Amino acid sequence: MKKYVGIWLDHREAFVVSLVKNPLFADGNREMVERIESDIERRVRLSGGSRSRKTPYGPQEISVDSKQEDRIKGQLRQYYHQIMQRISDADRILIFGPGEAKIELKKEVEKSKEFASKIKKIESADKMTQRQIAAKVRAFFKPHL
Repeated sequence: MKKYVGIWLDHREAFVVSLVKNPLFADGNREMVERIESDIERRVRLSGGSRSRKTPYGPQEISVDSKQEDRIKGQLRQYYHQIMQRISDADRILIFGPGEAKIELKKEVEKSKEFASKIKKIESADKMTQRQIAAKVRAFFKPHL
């Protein structure tokens, strides 16, 4: 049994398309699509910062940006690990999507030696519907199915 996985992702959500090739299935293949939400906070106003004594009603000096960045980085890491749990039994992996999320996922995946050799390609892609994502994954792995 072989499992080929395509992942379309951005920082808000990911679609994991799994193609399972098994001679025991009636048609030989099975396709599953799963949506994973990231639950990353957006524009959170953290308490903190201070005003200067000279201008008590002036702008605040923000000192909590690093806390917010650390929180978002932690949430992204958790999101990428959720995706990695879903693809743990994949034989080959295609990663695609807009923005930087695909590169960040690749870096997380490469930290694990068992996953690093399974990535076959990373591509840029626009916003896609669920059917377009599934069709792209089927087309990419068609020679192997």
